[in-house]
Amino acid sequence: NSGVVCLLRPLLLDTVPSIRQTTALALGRLADYDVELAEAVVKAGILPQLMCSLPEENRYYKKAAVFVLRAIAKHSPQLAQAIVQCGALEMLVICLEDFDPGVKEGASWAFACIARHNPELSQAVVDAGAVPLLVLCIQEPEIALKRIAASTLSDISKHSPELAQTVVDAGAIAYLAQMIPNPDAKLKRQVLSALSQIAKHSVDLAELVVEAEIFPVVLTCLKDSDEYVKKNGATLIREIAKHTPELSQLVVNSGGVAAVVDCIGSCRGTVRLPGIMTLGYVAAHSEDLSMAVIVSKGIPPLCVCLIEEHEDHIKAAAAWALGQIGRHTAEHARHVAVANVLPTLLDIFVDTRSSEDLKTKASRFKALKDILQKCTYLPALEPLLHEAPPSIIKHIIGQFSKVLPYDSKARRLFVTTGGLKKVQEIKAEPGSLLQEYIHAINKCYPEEIVR
Repeated sequence: NSGVVCLLRPLLLDTVPSIRQTTALALGRLADYDVELAEAVVKAGILPQLMCSLPEENRYYKKAAVFVLRAIAKHSPQLAQAIVQCGALEMLVICLEDFDPGVKEGASWAFACIARHNPELSQAVVDAGAVPLLVLCIQEPEIALKRIAASTLSDISKHSPELAQTVVDAGAIAYLAQMIPNPDAKLKRQVLSALSQIAKHSVDLAELVVEAEIFPVVLTCLKDSDEYVKKNGATLIREIAKHTPELSQLVVNSGGVAAVVDCIGSCRGTVRLPGIMTLGYVAAHSEDLSMAVIVSKGIPPLCVCLIEEHEDHIKAAAAWALGQIGRHTAEHARHVAVANVLPTLLDIFVDTRSSEDLKTKASRFKALKDILQKCTYLPALEPLLHEAPPSIIKHIIGQFSKVLPYDSKARRLFVTTGGLKKVQEIKAEPGSLLQEYIHAINKCYPEEIVR
């Protein structure tokens, strides 16, 4: 408000190096504060003057200058675009080649702040020739430089398969994979994130990540004391497992499902989410893979997530995963039903406080319907008769109409527990599928019992 930005501008061209450096630092701190101040720095024409003598300046000035670029670029795509338009990417590439690790680190961070916004800005970073230099940076001995370079590669890769392929072509995967066992938690977070962003796009990219021999070492990350290492490790496994049955089978064969199950059981909140999704993706591919999740004791922790978690999107993911496990055959559905999942799913569906997204995933359209359509385990179905809304009742009645004609013990129990009485109370529209189911059940009994 006092016009300081305009007063600082000529000081960037001062003959005293320490004044130029301190001026850049002051501008960086102003721009870092909020988007309006960053816009004021750009509008004051600071960027061209900041860039004009950068290659000849000392390392202290370079660090301050790249800090200004980072502070401006982080706020919005428009401000990041202003950085690109002033020719700063070429200068940042020069800084990535600097001898000083701190200058490289600052330049890498600035590239990250530009690339993370959208594919176009990320492509501009690639076109400037930054990727091969960033891959060299992750091979440097300084941990801080490794971290930020890995983070930048992650930000570039996340937008599209083509951008991820550019990172792969520069040889990044092998170096990233080698760093998974590194004891530094912050580095592991970024490495796992970068590999996840590469693997998520396509089968081919996921296979390239797997070929770097990340299994079984990545499974150790699921036991890490750092929550974000756990989460990013589970995310990487999820991004691989989701593509094909073959990749999911590889995860199973390496002990990945059992490790994910343990991880879900040992943490809380959003850290659980990628692990929950992993179990769902693996189970979705085939009957055998779904059975592998069951054998690995995947159902109990998913049930716990349904009950324990407060966030609707986590409950929704758990409901979806259970639906994927139970939807294949009667045997799969029985395993889910025995774990007492169905009443919990029903409670979520009828609870007026549940979000629409959660209701949809846990309702007739998703988990509950998928499991009910396969479930022939009547002891789990019968309690639902007395609580379920009409939209769910028809699926339950349908399963009884399939099983009762062939199971005399079940027929007797259905009378003594009040199930048959409940069926007589259901008002079905004439000619509807529900009415057909009720007729099929009534045919199993003498008329006087039905009356």
